[in-house]
Amino acid sequence: MDVYEAIKSNRSVRRFSEQPVSRNDIMHIVNAGRLSGSAKNRQPWYFIIVTERELLHALGNCGPWCTHLAGAAFGVVMVVDDLHAPRTLTTPFDLGRTSQNMILAAWEMGIVSCMATIYETDKARELLNIPADKDVPWAISFGYPAPDVDPRQRPSRKTGRKQFDEVARWESW
Repeated sequence: MDVYEAIKSNRSVRRFSEQPVSRNDIMHIVNAGRLSGSAKNRQPWYFIIVTERELLHALGNCGPWCTHLAGAAFGVVMVVDDLHAPRTLTTPFDLGRTSQNMILAAWEMGIVSCMATIYETDKARELLNIPADKDVPWAISFGYPAPDVDPRQRPSRKTGRKQFDEVARWESW
């Protein structure tokens, strides 16, 4: 699948099958994130790969938008140094870049995903033994789609992407 086709056809999927993802495939996906560009080549990320079912369930309880982690074949938890320090202004942008690399690498392999916002960061830190001086803003759930999910089915216009002319301007507002 070429890059543009992957971008056009990918969508978030929150329901996964029981099929495991191989360790080699997990490493391939996470490595795609590691290879991402970042501001000043800071590479501000650490990745915790979670495959243990009980731990995925516990992470699914770290906020209202994390529940899909419980059913994933694996999750990747993003860990960074102090997210709110002035020198880390670009860190959220960098995490978006590395996340998108992992998501697209997985999608090329037929593995679906969904971003998760970790609202209960202290809980996630405790579950994963993350030092107190690190932030845990996001995670990504990965797995093969549930049997009743067609990951290529496009959502309705109401929930789908805005049209080009709704978001793009030429030369000025």
